Amino acid sequence: MDKFIVSARKYRPQTFETVVGQAHITTTLKNAIKNNQLAHAFLFCGPRGVGKTTCARILAKTINCENLQEDGEACNQCANCKSFNEGGSLNIHELDAASNNSVEGIRTLIDQVRFAPQTGKYKVYIVDEVHALSTSAFNAFLKTLEEPPPYAIFILATTEKHKITATILSRCQIFDFKRITTNDIVEHLQEIIDKENVNAAKDSLQVIAQKSEGCMRDALSILDKIVSFTNGELTYANTLEHLNVLDHDYYFKILETLQNQDMATTMLLYDEINRKGFEGDIVLNGFAEFIRNILVCKDEKSISLLDAVEGLQEKYKTVAQKTSLSYLISALNILNEAEINFKMARNKRLHIELTLIKLNFLQQAITLAIDEKGTVVKKKQINNATTLKFRQVESLKIKTKTLPTPTEAKLYVQEPSIQQEQYTHKTNTLAQQAPAKQTQNTVTSPPKTKGKHPNLLEVLREKAGNKYSIVEVQDAEPLQIEKLKECWNNYIEKLKNQGNKYSTIKTFELAQLEINNELSFTVTVTALTQQRFIEQEKTPLLEDIQTVFKNRGINFVINLEDNIEPEVVPLNKTLSSQQKFELIAQQYPLVKELKEKLNLGIDFL
Repeated sequence: MDKFIVSARKYRPQTFETVVGQAHITTTLKNAIKNNQLAHAFLFCGPRGVGKTTCARILAKTINCENLQEDGEACNQCANCKSFNEGGSLNIHELDAASNNSVEGIRTLIDQVRFAPQTGKYKVYIVDEVHALSTSAFNAFLKTLEEPPPYAIFILATTEKHKITATILSRCQIFDFKRITTNDIVEHLQEIIDKENVNAAKDSLQVIAQKSEGCMRDALSILDKIVSFTNGELTYANTLEHLNVLDHDYYFKILETLQNQDMATTMLLYDEINRKGFEGDIVLNGFAEFIRNILVCKDEKSISLLDAVEGLQEKYKTVAQKTSLSYLISALNILNEAEINFKMARNKRLHIELTLIKLNFLQQAITLAIDEKGTVVKKKQINNATTLKFRQVESLKIKTKTLPTPTEAKLYVQEPSIQQEQYTHKTNTLAQQAPAKQTQNTVTSPPKTKGKHPNLLEVLREKAGNKYSIVEVQDAEPLQIEKLKECWNNYIEKLKNQGNKYSTIKTFELAQLEINNELSFTVTVTALTQQRFIEQEKTPLLEDIQTVFKNRGINFVINLEDNIEPEVVPLNKTLSSQQKFELIAQQYPLVKELKEKLNLGIDFL
C-alpha cells in the first residue's frame, strides 16, 4: 500500500507559473531574477494558505538553478533543482518563528549565515510566522538583516504584518499576497480531480471554493475529506451534507413565505432546518449572505459581485426583480442585529423565531410607509419642520396687588401635632427679592371678589383654618466655636447614653474643631480609624448641629493630619512580634491605650 500524501503537499507548485492567483507576485520575482535585481530581504505577507511559503521555496530554487530558463523559471533538471525538489538541499534553511521566537533561535540562524554555500550561488533563509518573534529577537536580527553577506537572502513570511516593527519593514522588500478568487480555486481543483480520476460536479467544487474563503490549502484539505467521504463521487448534495452547508433552496422558500406573510410555513421550514442539526448562527449568517446576493442582483452594474454556485444565477436574478430594495436592506439590518445578539440569547431557538417573525411583518411595515404615489417615505416625516415654534398669546390684563411686608412674609405654617417642624414658604423668596422701597409689585390678579383684596397672609390663614398655627421663622445663626463645642460635647454624652464603644467616644473627645466660615467647619483627627468612626456618625451629628444653629446648610469635613505617616518597612526586612506591635500601636494609638488601661502583658515571640 502506497503512503498517502495530501493534495496540498502532492500538488504544491514547483514553478512560478503553477502558482495560483498570485500573478502580480510571481511576475515581479521572475523579472527580478532575469534582470539580476534581487533584494537581500523579502517580506511575504497575506492570509493563510495563499502561497507565501511556496513562493519562497520556488524563489530559493530558481536563483540557484544551474540552467535558468529564458522566462525566469527553474529547469527542474539540474542537480540543485533536484535536491530542492527532494528536500535535501543545504542552501535553504527554514525557521518556524512561532516555536523559536527567542533570541537564541535568531543567534543560531545568524551563526549559520557566516558560512558560504557549498554549491549554488545563494543561501536562502525562510523565517515563517516572523511576527511571533520577541522584541529582543527582532533587535538581534536587525544588523544581519540590514547588511547580510552577498550570498545570503532572507525571506520573512507572516499573516499579521501589523505586528512587525517598523525597523524590520524598512529593511525588506514587501510583497502583499491576496486571497485566491473562487474561480481560480475551482479551476485548480478541476485540474487535480482530472489527474486523480475523481468524478465531481462543478457546483460541488464551487461550494468547496466558497467554504475555503480564498485559502487554497483549505480547499485542497476539504477536497481530500469529501473524496474519502463520497468514495470519489462528488455531488452537490453530498458536498453540502459533508460541509454542513444549508441548501440555498431553503432560503428561497423562506424568502417567499416571508413576503407572503405566511408565518406558519416559515416556522415549519425553520423547524425542519433545526431538526437537521444546523445551528442558529449558521442559519442567520447564511440567510444574510443570501439576501446580500439578491441585493447585488438588483443592478446590472453589481451583478458581477454575485457569489453563487453555477445554475443558481438566473434564479437569483428572477427573485431580485420581484423583491423591493427597501425590503432587502431592512431585512439585512434585522439579520445583522440578530446575529450580533445571538450569543447573548439564552433561548437560541426563540431568538431565531423572533427574528423570522420580524421579517414576516416587515413587508407590512414597509407598505404602511408608502404614500399614494407609491414612493417610500418616512413614517414620522414632518413637513415644513422648524427648530422652534412660537404662537401668539393675547396680552393679559395686569392688576397690582400689595405684597406682605418682609416681617409678615417670614412666616410658615405649622401643624399643632408636629412640634416646631419648619416649613419654608415661597413668601420668603418673594420678600427677599422685593426692593426695600417698593411697596407694590405686579402679579396676576386672582378672580374678582367683592370688597378689599386680601393679602397673602390672610389667604394663608383662611386656607389653614384652625388646623394649623402660624409661627414666625427663626433666623439662622452663624457658626461659633464655643456653641459648636458645646453641641459637640452634648453629642458625646448622647453616645455614652446609647452605650457606644469606648473607641468611638474617645475619638470624638480627641477630635479638634476649627471653623472655616459661617456654614462649614473642619474636624481634625490623627488616625484613619478615627476618621471612619466620625464618618459613621456624620448624619445624626449634622442633624443635631443644624438644629442648634437653625441652619440646614451647615456641613463639615474630616481632615487627617499630614504629619502622621506610617513607617515604611523594606520588603526584604522581617519584623519581630514586638516590632509588629509597635508599628500597629503607632498607626492606631487606641490599641496602645487599650493595652495600658487593661494593664495587659504581651508575650512577644
